[in-house]
Amino acid sequence: MIATYGHGTENDFVLVFDPKDEHSITTAQTAAICNRQTGIGADGLIRIIQRDEKWFMDYRNADGSLAEMCGNGIRVMARYLVERGHMPEGIFGINTRDGMKHLRVPMVGDISVNMGKVSDEEIPITAANNGQIWNGYNINVGNPHAVVFVEDINQVGALDDAPIVRPKETYPEGVNVEFVQITGDNEVTMRVFERGSGETRSCGTGTCAVALAASLHTKQRLPAHWVINPPGGRLEVSIDGHSNATLIGPALLVKDVDISEFLLG
Repeated sequence: MIATYGHGTENDFVLVFDPKDEHSITTAQTAAICNRQTGIGADGLIRIIQRDEKWFMDYRNADGSLAEMCGNGIRVMARYLVERGHMPEGIFGINTRDGMKHLRVPMVGDISVNMGKVSDEEIPITAANNGQIWNGYNINVGNPHAVVFVEDINQVGALDDAPIVRPKETYPEGVNVEFVQITGDNEVTMRVFERGSGETRSCGTGTCAVALAASLHTKQRLPAHWVINPPGGRLEVSIDGHSNATLIGPALLVKDVDISEFLLG
């Protein structure tokens, strides 16, 4: 089976075009495909399928676990649909486990996606890594995020294992953790540990969580616009007065890959 490898600010994915929903890919097969040592290597896998005549993003993390949404992944999927001729450039919707998302997709250039409402759950949390503890914000973007602010991003140290986030019962299915340094007026740099994938070069929903948390942290009223710099590149997030977030950034298809050997057995 031929799939496609692509990325959005180096948050990378294997895309399987399966419009008729004919090819079930198991948790173990997904993990094998995404394995960076023995597989294709990716932060997640996206099956591009149709349900009720609408495009649906069946997204799974690198370990094969299901995820509600992926802001970088949905832009890469949209790039695939336009570049491969399945959709015209312009505005269209893609359904996800977090509902319908609408995107503006030019033939070339940045893609914008309306990510929906971003909310502060107002539960004080702490995140610990490498013997340090920071207070933070519990943000929901259709999936959970713990956002903490640091004086220097280098303080965070290695993110080989999941940071310890408390209270633990707040996140029964795990949480994405963002470490953020404010570097200028409405501009930040960040690192992220994604549940099910580990540290990634970027995270679309994470940047939206960071934008709201940064607005709260700097006591800035909405609407607000932030430039977010994860290790993999530059993204922009606008949050309107109703807390709806729009994510803007690049998406690139790199190459087609054969995943047949990972689907045996």
